[in-house]
Amino acid sequence: MWPGSPQPLGTRFHTGPGGVAGTNFALWAGGAEGVEVCLFDDAGAETRYALAELTHEIWHGFLPGVAPGQRYGYRVHGRWDPWSGARWNPAKLLLDPYARAVDGEFTLPAEVYGHVRDWPQQHVADTVRDERDSAPFVPKGVVVDDQDDWGDDRRPKTPWPDSVIYELHVRGFTMRHPGVPERLRGTYAGLAHPAAIEHLTRLGVTAVELLPVHQFAHEDHLLRRGLRNYWGYNSVGYFAPHAAYAASGTRGQQVGEFKRMVHALHAAGIEVLLDVVYNHTAEGGERGPTLSLRGIDNPAYYRLPPQDARRYTDYTGCGNTLHVVRPQVLRLITDSLRYWVQEMGVDGFRFDLAAALARSMHDVDMLSPFLAVIAQDPVLRRVKLIAEPWDVGSGGYQVGAFPPLWTEWNDRYRDTVRDFWRGSLPDMRDLGYRLSGSSDLYAWGGRRPYASVNFVTAHDGFTLRDLVSYEHKRNEANGEGNRDGTHDNRSWNCGAEGETGQEDVLALRRRQLRNVLTTLLLSTGVPMLVAGDEMGRTQEGNNNAYCQDGPVSWVDWSLLRDPAWRSLFDLASRLITLRRAHPVLRRRAFFSGRAQGTRGLRDLAWFTARGEEMAESDWYAPCATLGMYLSGRDIPQRDPRGRPVRDDSFLCLLHADPEDTRFRLPGAAWGDAYEVVVDTAHEETPEGAVHAAGSEVPLTARSVVVFRVRDEPGEAETAGYGPG
Repeated sequence: MWPGSPQPLGTRFHTGPGGVAGTNFALWAGGAEGVEVCLFDDAGAETRYALAELTHEIWHGFLPGVAPGQRYGYRVHGRWDPWSGARWNPAKLLLDPYARAVDGEFTLPAEVYGHVRDWPQQHVADTVRDERDSAPFVPKGVVVDDQDDWGDDRRPKTPWPDSVIYELHVRGFTMRHPGVPERLRGTYAGLAHPAAIEHLTRLGVTAVELLPVHQFAHEDHLLRRGLRNYWGYNSVGYFAPHAAYAASGTRGQQVGEFKRMVHALHAAGIEVLLDVVYNHTAEGGERGPTLSLRGIDNPAYYRLPPQDARRYTDYTGCGNTLHVVRPQVLRLITDSLRYWVQEMGVDGFRFDLAAALARSMHDVDMLSPFLAVIAQDPVLRRVKLIAEPWDVGSGGYQVGAFPPLWTEWNDRYRDTVRDFWRGSLPDMRDLGYRLSGSSDLYAWGGRRPYASVNFVTAHDGFTLRDLVSYEHKRNEANGEGNRDGTHDNRSWNCGAEGETGQEDVLALRRRQLRNVLTTLLLSTGVPMLVAGDEMGRTQEGNNNAYCQDGPVSWVDWSLLRDPAWRSLFDLASRLITLRRAHPVLRRRAFFSGRAQGTRGLRDLAWFTARGEEMAESDWYAPCATLGMYLSGRDIPQRDPRGRPVRDDSFLCLLHADPEDTRFRLPGAAWGDAYEVVVDTAHEETPEGAVHAAGSEVPLTARSVVVFRVRDEPGEAETAGYGPG
C-alpha cells in the first residue's frame, strides 16, 4: 500500500508514481480509529490492506496493480457505544459510499447487521454487537475504468416551459415490450432500444423521469414475505447505477450501459431526469442492517436525537435521515449530483422528500446549507431541479415555498383536478388557480408558471385508469393487510367498483380519462404523465405497488392493440402536439387577468355557461361548468430576434356535471367564430366543427371541449374577476 492521495474520494484507477498503474482508495471516516480496504477475487477470497494515511479525516492509499473490475469493500474500526451513536464494527464489510459500480445484491441475512438481530430481548438487541463476518453475504464495490465513452452526446436542453415529463420505471417500462429483445427487457439497454424510444417520440414527451436508479437494497420485511422493493426508494449507493437493471454485466459494465442509454435518449431529443433519494438510506433505524454509512461513521452521517443518540431522527418515515447540515454529508450529495450530470450525462433531478434536505438543525429552512450550495454550484444550478416539497416531520409541507431555480411537484393541482372531475369541488377558485399556473403558490420571488409540475397521477397512488375504476384500494398482495397506501384517493369508480363488463360504465370511464388528460396537458405549468396512463394501464386497484415487481406494475403494451386504449394514446399525443405548437399553452409568465393592449381584452378570462364573464361571486358558488379563454395576442414574450410572440387564442370548456347542458360562446368582442379542436365526448374528435360567436353549443355530461378562436375582431371593454 502506497500513501496515495485523499482526493478524489472513492476509487480512481490511474498511473501512479514511477508510471505504475493502480487504484487510489480514499474514504472519509472522521471518527474512525482505523480503516482497511478489502479486495476480493472471483472465488470470494479476501485480502486486507490497512489505509495508514489520514489527511483531513480522509483515510487513503494507492495499491499498485489493482485494475478496473476489482471488487472491494471497507472494514472500519472504532468504538461500539450505541448510547452515544458509535456503531463501528469491523466484522461488517461496508460498501464505499463513492462506489461507482456494485456487484451483487443485498439479501439481508442476520450476518449483515452490526448488532445481533435475533437477540432474545429485542428491546436491547441493537446494543449487542454481532461479531460474525458479513463479507460473504453483501455486494462489493467495483473499481471502474474512467475512460471516456461518452462520444458526441448533445443535450436537448429543453426549456422548462416547453417540457412534458414522463415518469417511468426502467425495468417496468420494457419488461413486456414486444419490440424489445427479451434479453434486454428491464434494463438500461432495453430503454435505449429503438422500439422503446419510438413510443416516447410518438407520444411527444420531452423528458423521462426515471424512478430511482441509484443502487438500492430490498427491505428485510419484504424479503421475509418473498417480495422485493420495486420502486427503489431505498438507496445505498449514490454513485452506482442499480446493477439489476444492467444487461451487459455488473463488474463496471453497467456504467457504460447507462451512459449509452442517456446518449440514445438525447439523440431522440429526450432529456433524462433522475428521481433521487438523498433524504435517507437503506440502513433504516437502529434495528436496520449495517451496509455502509452506519459502519463508517454513524453519528456523522445521520441525524441522531441529542437526548438519545442510540435512536435516529426520522423525518422520512423510513427509519433515518441523512444529516445534510454536516459538510461531509453535503459533499457526498453534491459530489454525487455532479457525477451524474458531468460523467453520466443526466439533465436534472427530482428530489424525493426534498423538505428533509432543506432542514437546517431542525426546521425546514429555505436558506439551508443544501439549498444554498445548490444555488451557487456552477454545475447544479444549470440543470433541472424538481422538489417533492414535503417530508413527514413537523412543518414538512412546503408546497410553493422553495426558492427560485426550483420547480415543485404540485399536489394541490393533483387534488383539485381529481376533485373537480369526481364532482367534489366546493367552489371554482382553486380550479381557476390550478389551470392557470398556480399563481397563488408561485408568483413570488421571480418564480414562473413552470415552477408548478402539474400531475394527476404518479408512481405512488392509483394509475389514471384505476382513478376512475376504484374508490377503495386493493393492496392485499403487498402482505400488509391492506393497511398500507393512502385512504385519500379522491377517486370515483363511475358506478361500479373495479373491473366490469358494463358498457355504459366503461364508456364513462374512458371519457373521464380523456377529460383528465386534456385538463392536464392544456393547463399552464409543466405537465407530468406516468408511463402507461396514456394507454389505460391498471394496477388492479393497488395504490401502493412499491413491492410489486411483476405484471401488476409493468406497462402492458398489449393495450395499444385495443382500439379503445389506442385512441387514448392518440389523444394524448395530439394534445402534446397542440401544446408544442402553441406558446399560449406554454406561457413563460403568469397571466395578469387585466385588459391588455388596444383591444382591451384580458389575457385570461373566465366564463359561465351563460357566456358571461364570471363575477367575483361566481367564484364562491358551487359549479361544475367553467369556460377558460386564453388570449394568444397578449403573450408577454419575445422570440429570439426580439419580436413579440403572437398565437391563436383558445377557449376551453370544462363540464363535470352528470347532465348535458348548453354553453353560450363568448360574443363578437372575443372572436368571430370558434373551431372545435378537442371534444372528449367522442373517442375521436370530429374535425373542423365551427360555431359562431354568441351561439349556444351542447356540452355532453362530463366532457371537455377546446375551441380555437377564429378571426378575432377589434376593441372591446371587458370586466370580471378571477385567478390571474
